[in-house]
Amino acid sequence: MHFVRKATLAGEYRLFITFEDGNERLVDLKSHLSGEVFEPLNDLAYFQKFRVNEDLDTVVWENGADFSPDFLYEIGEPVSEATRAADR
Repeated sequence: MHFVRKATLAGEYRLFITFEDGNERLVDLKSHLSGEVFEPLNDLAYFQKFRVNEDLDTVVWENGADFSPDFLYEIGEPVSEATRAADR
């Protein structure tokens, strides 16, 4: 099981996420924002108000939306320095 340690905005609906094992992944959530709890996240301004909940070890939003850290790890693309530099 993975745990989110840090998350930063990487543009639009993408997050750079650092996991407990030190791996950093670029996670694009745009195609995963369907369903009642995730609908508000389609508003980019609302999406950007995420935070890491240390009790749940994942990214959360005020309305109670969150994603399993294992899911975030699975769909995330490994981040290299070149990837990070290109997204700035």
